[in-house]
Amino acid sequence: MMEQASVKIEIAALIARKDHVALKKYLEPWLPADLAPVIADLSVEELASLFRVGSRELAAAVFTYMPLAAQRKLLKALNQEQAAALLNALPPDDRTIFLNELPLDVAMQLLAMLTPDERQVAQALLAYPEHSVGRMMTLDFVAVRPEWTVREALEYIRTHGYDRETLNMVYVIDAEGRLIDDVRVRRFLLSALERPVRELLDGNFTMLAPTDDREKALALFKQFDRVALPVVDENKKLIGIVTVDDMLDVAEEEATEDIQKLGGTEALDEPYTTIALSRMVKKRASWLVVLFLGEMLTASAMSYFEDEIARAVVLALFVPLVISSGGNAGSQAATLVIRALALGEFKLRDWWRVMRREFAAGAMLGLILGAIGYLRIAIWSQFSNIYGPHWPLVAATVAVSLVGIVLWGSLVGSMLPLVLKRLGFDPATSSAPFVATLVDVTGLIIYFSVAYLILHGTLL
Repeated sequence: MMEQASVKIEIAALIARKDHVALKKYLEPWLPADLAPVIADLSVEELASLFRVGSRELAAAVFTYMPLAAQRKLLKALNQEQAAALLNALPPDDRTIFLNELPLDVAMQLLAMLTPDERQVAQALLAYPEHSVGRMMTLDFVAVRPEWTVREALEYIRTHGYDRETLNMVYVIDAEGRLIDDVRVRRFLLSALERPVRELLDGNFTMLAPTDDREKALALFKQFDRVALPVVDENKKLIGIVTVDDMLDVAEEEATEDIQKLGGTEALDEPYTTIALSRMVKKRASWLVVLFLGEMLTASAMSYFEDEIARAVVLALFVPLVISSGGNAGSQAATLVIRALALGEFKLRDWWRVMRREFAAGAMLGLILGAIGYLRIAIWSQFSNIYGPHWPLVAATVAVSLVGIVLWGSLVGSMLPLVLKRLGFDPATSSAPFVATLVDVTGLIIYFSVAYLILHGTLL
């Protein structure tokens, strides 16, 4: 396939020459997903010309793959009739996602452009909670009756399946529209034509409610390995489906949100390159202020031990080394536990098992770092007198402190996400910087307490 730059130049040239016949022929072999990133950077006038020439189906398909900024730019360039045609051609789930990203007054203006039937569908989907399955479902599915033969079902699929979201799954409903089962289309293709549909049913299906959270839907897609899942109302009447392509977007959004929170910032909700600088600063500043106030406690802890530091200045040399090791261990534990929670590798009731593992891991990691710290001081003391005649006691202080602080950091980092989850908060908010700040303060207390016990009577 040609490079995007050359394709963009070719499309722009055809538009400039107003050679609509050649342009339409040029666009025919392109897949919407490949075409969208190529045309997204075209000017407003070029985008409008392109969408006027292409078929409504191609325009709708390409539109769903375009960035939000390009989508809004395009709609402004089209006249009202063209914009209405495009909006009416969009799949209901993709249209709902687009409208949800717009300011309320703009979304209401676009809703008014829809046909009565499409407007009713759009309003019904937008009425569900923001991160619910109802906002993501589409009404484009194929449903057949159990008393039909395979021949009748296939004829129905051929007649009504052209504009459906997916044909991988066919849903079987009763006379009242209640879901009975879902059947992979290949079972219809491989069955005798006169075989009743009810003989294809195995009862092995799952379903979602429109109010279910999208994270629950994501877990079910992973568990049942489906390309689509049915959505039913309180009477088990089939009202829509959710497809795997939407779930991939959800997985990306959830992972992005968790990573951003782990980095010590609020979720941006927009791409990094397009979010307004003021909004990004606002989202980052809140956490930085909280962490800064937390680090002020570190200064308070240092001032509490100022007498010990004055009598044994050598202790101050190892403060950054010791407390950063605890923070790093805590950040590691928090990241591992948060990810394991997200993947469903354990439940909250397994907290004791997690604590035992982190206790053992923290102790071993502390011993490794403690041994390295002791050897570093011992070797350095053979060539320098910087640590004084009591360097073995200083080395022991650092080594024992590292064991305790790394162990404590591992326990805090692993348990804090579980506590937040139990309280109903997002575990990702126990971000690595937050854990590190918390361990910094407590690490100082552990360090100087160990120093007092070991060095009392000599340096202290």
